[in-house]
Amino acid sequence: MSSYFTDLAQQYIDGAWRPGTGSWDIIDFNPYDNEKLASITIATVDEVDAAYRAAEQAQKQWAATNPYARRAVFEKALRLVEEREAEISEAIIAELGGTRLKAAFELHLAKEFLREAVHLALRPEGRIIPSPVDGKENRVYRVPVGVVGVISPFNFPFLLSLKSVAPALALGNGVVLKPHQNTPIVGGTLVAKLFEDAGLPGGLLNVVVTDIAEIGDAFLEHPVPKVISFTGSDTVGRHVATVCAANFKRSVLELGGNSALVVLDDADLDYAVDAAVFSRFVHQGQVCMAANRVLVDRAVADEFTEKFVAKVKSLKAGDPGDPATVIGPVINSSQADALTGVVEQALAEGATALVRGTATDNLVTPSVLTGLPADSALLKQEVFGPIAFLVTFDGEEEAVRLVNDTPYGLSGAVHTADVERGVAFAKRIDTGMFHVNDGTVHDEPIVPFGGEKHSGIGRLNGDTMLDAFTTQKWISVQHGRSGFPF
Repeated sequence: MSSYFTDLAQQYIDGAWRPGTGSWDIIDFNPYDNEKLASITIATVDEVDAAYRAAEQAQKQWAATNPYARRAVFEKALRLVEEREAEISEAIIAELGGTRLKAAFELHLAKEFLREAVHLALRPEGRIIPSPVDGKENRVYRVPVGVVGVISPFNFPFLLSLKSVAPALALGNGVVLKPHQNTPIVGGTLVAKLFEDAGLPGGLLNVVVTDIAEIGDAFLEHPVPKVISFTGSDTVGRHVATVCAANFKRSVLELGGNSALVVLDDADLDYAVDAAVFSRFVHQGQVCMAANRVLVDRAVADEFTEKFVAKVKSLKAGDPGDPATVIGPVINSSQADALTGVVEQALAEGATALVRGTATDNLVTPSVLTGLPADSALLKQEVFGPIAFLVTFDGEEEAVRLVNDTPYGLSGAVHTADVERGVAFAKRIDTGMFHVNDGTVHDEPIVPFGGEKHSGIGRLNGDTMLDAFTTQKWISVQHGRSGFPF
């Protein structure tokens, strides 16, 4: 077992590793074999306050630091991830049940986002804007917001913590990170250790491992942070947005999805099957962009379904440490129980199980269901696990209606022999992202990432990071003398 789970099972506040002072511990388990990885005494409201105050204090000097000097920290952090890739991969496998394939996928993206953070430090630019007043010079500066609070999820914790933490820091802010309780090391203190070793000044990045049962809304309501970046469910996201608005904070919300992968009548079916199986079952389906629904034109439905089912049946489930494993455990027992309930509900509503999965502890094997009633709530909600719903349609008009018939609007994909037909289809879908002849699960460092409807507010990546983590300040200079009416 990685030393990370013994060395990093603490809070990281104001550049110091220290235990929490809460009255109970968060126990970090391996979801595959239930081995206890770590025990972390939780942070209290006082420690949340100390973390935010430390970030506020350190940020002023950091913002004044030459961005070329700030950039060096991210160059070093990237080198450290490359050097420690094997150890971090083992930690991902142990703490969140990620397969080796998934760990490699997450680390590849994490390195890409760190490379972008290197450049982001130099991205803010000011402007001089004309004035109707003679002799007036209008300067518009882009400045850090100050302190950013980051709440990261359990499914891609290393990547999705870095995705907000690194840009916020690169742009001159301080950060307090609250990782998910199921991934406190990979999503939290490992990130702190990385930046500490990369030479980030103490106090700029703080990690508090805690629970709302202990701190309530203190992380959101605290007066110091000006922006809260949250990745998680739309239910919690709605609460985060409400509390932030009440406290005059900006929120950046990357929430759930109910993406569809659509197979039109002229699609390359073998390729579409590969894309659909990956899009639904990568990391056990615990991905916001995963293809919950696979929509297939009735003209090709029989052939597609036969090939799709055969491929799903071939997926090896088991120990995520085995390089051959494609399906590892889901994150915890409540998630496993919920997924069993989804399959039972679908069958009770009249669905047919083309593949009927099983649940052994947290290891839930794939299910493929078809024939769900069109009005089933299951077709409109996010299902965070290895369950695929196959839905047939007659023609593009019906396909568009079905894809949009959900409260979510994150990602999606369409397969067709005609690229422009695919683009025209994509334009009719109410999502933040849509892909032609590919899977539904994509993230790139300079392309705006985010959703519509219940899938979130705001965008991350590339220049949108400037909108998320900086603000604009107008300073005017009057050359000569103004005239005043009295």
